[in-house]
Amino acid sequence: MRILHTMLRVVDLEKSLAFYGGVLGMQLLRRNDYPDGKFTLAFIGYTDEASSAVIELTHNWGVEKYELGNAYGHIAIEVEDAYAACENIKQRGGKVVREAGPMKFGGTVIAFIEDPDGYKIELIQKKTN
Repeated sequence: MRILHTMLRVVDLEKSLAFYGGVLGMQLLRRNDYPDGKFTLAFIGYTDEASSAVIELTHNWGVEKYELGNAYGHIAIEVEDAYAACENIKQRGGKVVREAGPMKFGGTVIAFIEDPDGYKIELIQKKTN
């Protein structure tokens, strides 16, 4: 068994694709419209779906808002340098909601950013051993 993808419902698919592609550098792997069901699925990631887990962006046509609720946590992405990643993300128009720095009760350097729908994404700096 392996994890295939994480699904997020998004209000504006093009805006989300621009964020995940332009700000985070992910690739659009495949996109399918389902006119009878009035939704579109777009799969994005850093590598192909056979190699690693990806994110499925689900756009339900005509939906203008979602409530994120209080159960969702975040997606985590490993980065070489969390400080540099935050600067790059800000330069590309992304929103940093917690600047890079050590965890509150540990030494791991982390940061948090937010996508256009308000989903949190944690950046975890790669550990050097």
